[in-house]
Amino acid sequence: MSTVSGSELRVHPDLHSASADLADEIAQILCTCLQSDRWCTLALSGGDTPRLLHQMLATDHASLIDWNHLHLFWGDERYVPHDSPQSNFRMARETLIDHVPIPADNVHPMPTDFDDPEDAARACEAILRAFTPGDVPRLDIILLGIGADGHTASLFPGSTALSEAERAVVPSIAHADPPHRLTLTYPVINSAANVFFLVAGEDKAPVVAAALAGASPETLPAAGVRPTNGRLCWWLDESAASLVDKE
Repeated sequence: MSTVSGSELRVHPDLHSASADLADEIAQILCTCLQSDRWCTLALSGGDTPRLLHQMLATDHASLIDWNHLHLFWGDERYVPHDSPQSNFRMARETLIDHVPIPADNVHPMPTDFDDPEDAARACEAILRAFTPGDVPRLDIILLGIGADGHTASLFPGSTALSEAERAVVPSIAHADPPHRLTLTYPVINSAANVFFLVAGEDKAPVVAAALAGASPETLPAAGVRPTNGRLCWWLDESAASLVDKE
């Protein structure tokens, strides 16, 4: 493990190894958190990269986690039905939720059935705040990825969501299909106790290096992830880490 610009860096030979290490870390944190006799909160990320991580949590670590006291949230969601192949919730259900004994009431997908995404965002925020007291919701773990354009969650370059300072969840527009999304905002992400990036692939190397070098969040939103009272760690395969200046 090394440290770059205040971020912990764990570089592994491949995604399998990085996912296994991150699964171990998540399980340890959840076990410690749940020993405090309260619920614990975990926000999942979307895309294809976390699939293996989910499967490892559902198999290698399932017996170690008190699923009755774990509440699942999401960092972002595409504004599609939950049964859509594009849904982050569906991916998590197929790779994790359906394989562990977590109560249905402990799973809080971002709603996508409102006519107006603004209403969906406010409903999602109300649920989040019910489990995370305080002016800004503080989650125990937030999992993130990074796109080739530097976006994370559904915070995209140039998005108005980047400047949101009060709301916890807002609609967002992507230059991709589907364009409409919901996303956690910087205040929530940067208030988390643990923020973990999982990134793999040579195509991600330039944006990983730029984010760790302090790029502008306006053009590279992942660079805006800087927990104010928490831990930031990047789990990378060697290809994604290949351009990082570790000196």
